[in-house]
Amino acid sequence: MTDTSQLTANRDSNHHCCKICSLVVTEVPLEVGQGAYCPRCEQKLYQSRKGTISVDLALALTCLILFIPTQLFEFVHIRLFGVMISSSLTSGAYDLFEGGFLALSLLIFFCCSVVPFLVFSSVILSHFALKIRNRALLKLSLFLLRNLKQWVTLDVFLVSVAISCFKLKDYADIYFGYGLIAIILLQLMTFLLVIRLDSRNYWEAIKPSLERQSTGTMLHCHTCHLLQPIKTKCDRCNSRLYWFKPYSVLKTWICVIAAAIALIPANILPISILLTNGKRLEDTIMSGIFSLINSQMYGIALIIFTASIVVPVAKVAGLSYLLLNIQRGNDHEKRLRTKLYLTIKWIGRWSMMDLFVVAIMITLVDRGQILDFTPGYGAVAFGIAVVLTMIATESLDPKLIWLSPPEEKKRELLTNE
Repeated sequence: MTDTSQLTANRDSNHHCCKICSLVVTEVPLEVGQGAYCPRCEQKLYQSRKGTISVDLALALTCLILFIPTQLFEFVHIRLFGVMISSSLTSGAYDLFEGGFLALSLLIFFCCSVVPFLVFSSVILSHFALKIRNRALLKLSLFLLRNLKQWVTLDVFLVSVAISCFKLKDYADIYFGYGLIAIILLQLMTFLLVIRLDSRNYWEAIKPSLERQSTGTMLHCHTCHLLQPIKTKCDRCNSRLYWFKPYSVLKTWICVIAAAIALIPANILPISILLTNGKRLEDTIMSGIFSLINSQMYGIALIIFTASIVVPVAKVAGLSYLLLNIQRGNDHEKRLRTKLYLTIKWIGRWSMMDLFVVAIMITLVDRGQILDFTPGYGAVAFGIAVVLTMIATESLDPKLIWLSPPEEKKRELLTNE
């Protein structure tokens, strides 16, 4: 980690704008493995890595090759009442669609198949855009990367597989397939790819930013991260320039309120229905957790309680707290509120765990057998709440946390000019 005291304003150097608090700092050379951190909010600005963006391309191609067996091969087989049943990454979405749960089916298919394919393809497309020097194509591919990479949930899916197997171990013999090995390898490669990706490197490759003197107020492009004098269009990518995300607070409030409403039926209505020996057992999220506790599966119960109860409620409460402080112009504990925002952003996708468990269970516990499983309408409401909280997190501009009332008035005047 580099000494943050070096990141001070210099009137004759390349500059970086912190994406979290909008502080403009001077770029300093780093040794391989070192990172530069913002002196105000302590978030990473950039990192010096060994290798070039060609490493990103190699990882993306590897991921795309591994993606094929994850979609084609079964990752688990069970012997249920003498019948072998298998599940692949896409079979859960298909069975939900067959059962009439279209929204859940599309969400599972989107996270398990569409998003990974688009993320890997976008990296490859970015390199093709650099090769033909096409800025519009580069802008499109990086837009997809920026907005989709947080929806890559293979790690959450793997935990869901473990939970499903624990639930079924008393009813069936469980065998793992080659698809599971492919998913684990794909998750590892995806992790390496995502932590390396930095859209700045691609924009610098197609058009390096020139050294600029800090002679006045500079505006940061949210698309290509170029610092430039105040204007309406970016010099490098031609995107519209603005201080903050348009209508950020309003859009976030709408999503937060809608998510809070959706959480009510998500916790009241059954999330799963199990038919066993002619008995109909309906489980809400909490009753399912209590069933796991009664079965002495304390670890699984804790994981589901955290992902399905604590995380969604904490996200709604945390985002509401951030929004209220932004609207009040609270000038205290900004660094703490920034960490809260980043935590909310990171944990959001783990709420998908319950939905993945539902998708796996509906595939493995075959209809028409003595044991039958179907999702309840609580799962639909929960899926809506998960999606809304993730959209709300992306809608909120963290730079608003660092905006003080005097600075807000100054920027309004600059915008009007």
